[in-house]
Amino acid sequence: MIRQTLPLLALGLASCANAQTAPQSTPVAAEESFRDRLPSEEIVYFVLPDRFENGDTTNDLGDFAGDRLKTGFDPSQKGFFHGGDLQGLTQRLDYLENLGVTAIWFAPIFQNKPVQGPKGDESAGYHGYWVTDFTRPDGHFGTREEFKTFVDAAHARGMKVYMDIITNHTADVIRYAEGDETGYAYRSLGDYPYSTRGPATGEAINPGFMGHEDRSDANFAKLRNPDYAYSPVVPEAERDVKVPAWLNDPIYYHNRGDTTFTGESSRFGDFVGLDDLFTEHPRVLEGMIDIYAGWIRSTGIDGFRIDTARHVNPEFWQTFVPAMLDAARESGIPNFHIFGEVYRDDHDNGYIAQYTRRDGFPAVLDFAFQQGIREVVSQNKGTYILNELFDGDVLYEGGEEAALAMPTFLGNHDMGRFTTILRWDNPDISNAEMLARTKLAHAMLLTLRGSPVIYYGAEQGFVGDGNDQAAREDMFPSRTDSYNDNVLIGTDATTADSNFDENHPLYRLIAEFSQMRRAHPALLRGRQVIRHYGQEPGLFAVSRFDPDDGREYLAVFNTSGVAQQANVTLGYDARSFEQLAGDCPSSVTAPGSAAFALPAFGWAVCRVAETAE
Repeated sequence: MIRQTLPLLALGLASCANAQTAPQSTPVAAEESFRDRLPSEEIVYFVLPDRFENGDTTNDLGDFAGDRLKTGFDPSQKGFFHGGDLQGLTQRLDYLENLGVTAIWFAPIFQNKPVQGPKGDESAGYHGYWVTDFTRPDGHFGTREEFKTFVDAAHARGMKVYMDIITNHTADVIRYAEGDETGYAYRSLGDYPYSTRGPATGEAINPGFMGHEDRSDANFAKLRNPDYAYSPVVPEAERDVKVPAWLNDPIYYHNRGDTTFTGESSRFGDFVGLDDLFTEHPRVLEGMIDIYAGWIRSTGIDGFRIDTARHVNPEFWQTFVPAMLDAARESGIPNFHIFGEVYRDDHDNGYIAQYTRRDGFPAVLDFAFQQGIREVVSQNKGTYILNELFDGDVLYEGGEEAALAMPTFLGNHDMGRFTTILRWDNPDISNAEMLARTKLAHAMLLTLRGSPVIYYGAEQGFVGDGNDQAAREDMFPSRTDSYNDNVLIGTDATTADSNFDENHPLYRLIAEFSQMRRAHPALLRGRQVIRHYGQEPGLFAVSRFDPDDGREYLAVFNTSGVAQQANVTLGYDARSFEQLAGDCPSSVTAPGSAAFALPAFGWAVCRVAETAE
């Protein structure tokens, strides 16, 4: 017999600008408490508060006075504070809600060293990663009360809040008595053991200390002298700048010089000069647990993105992560999300998966997904790449089910925007083609497994000049020339304008797909099965299955610049389709096969409407 589902109610959504039909969905049912949503059910918006909206111009100088090298404020320079703050984020919650965002992740808000760097090459801590005080927001962003106001306002809309946190390092404060002429070159454990001052042939120090592998209080009580590699010195003016106060003692840092991002220096070296915390030390572990459990208990936040996760020893995470989850549960937050940053440009997810197995992270930022999408959408590689990517989901602790919670993304504040990457890979690409490929990438991001992350400005067609500072444009009217000369896609605006246009074609597409995703549990937390891929650009297809009734959905994408057609396999009981987005066939060609024809960079999302029993 044939079983037919109830027809979907069309919402009359606007059509996408590339002639794809818009996603269609049922009205979203009244939600249970936002706390009950699983991490895989979130649509995340990642934002740098300094670059989003300036809600309070009176805090533009933070807690400082003087010129830009004292306050860090210079909106004409891409490496300085521009004025965005917590009030601005709160004022723009309507914009984010209309986009379909259900969780907001923002770069660190903690008090930063306002300016650091060598003379003539200074920059400011607008990004939040140069922390001096871990217990309060940076004065450039607002007060602790304003932060709580923001969290409460987001929660009132059913939106979660993820904090970006750092345990690996603090701001660059510690200097070395040996002087700048050393170049802060990394000094290894073998050449400079904890047991001697300076090289292994030096004066004996720290008697009885058995090395960092014995992480007991009794062992570390014997580590009294930090002069084993360099002789750390704290400038008088900054002797008490760090909060909590224990962070001012050099004994709690590795003090071995700058990391080369290879070998042991990756964990024991200073990350671009930032003071590298001795995370093997039980006092550091205890202190970081106290700091961040305190933020959970006092503000009711919903998750942590953890910076530089691979530069910290696994044993730290094996204790820290469970402690955070315990603090969250005790605070009535059952689905607190923790995901680590493990940067790796490889669509093979085996490297990042090890951090879920050995280190105990519930999730990691899905750099493998980002690289896979780049290869098939931007670099014109075969769609088999995505099959290899998703085959690797079994490597995560918890396997394919755990992979559903991995935050997926297309670009970010470090690597650059997806649009910029498109231009790197295709130097002669037109704006029209860039828009088409960018739409396709977002359609895939919002349909495939994982918790999708939208990098702020993507919905307004931002195209940066590069990575890092060049990918951190202002959403409010910018005064930075190197941003304002950028040619955006899908709009005639520049970053000199206010860019909160809800009619931008990318904003509309993301909002439409977000609505569709939220309306269909199969797209939020349903099992994913690869259905079609090839050695060349062309059609890639997956099935997603409703976790409650097993209903099959078919998502098909054309990564080629020309129209493509193919017969796609699916469940043999499928008979006809409901169209959610793009152009779906009305029925299967034969049991187990459906014919799809998609335009260049097109897509189709279809729900099986009738099944045979």
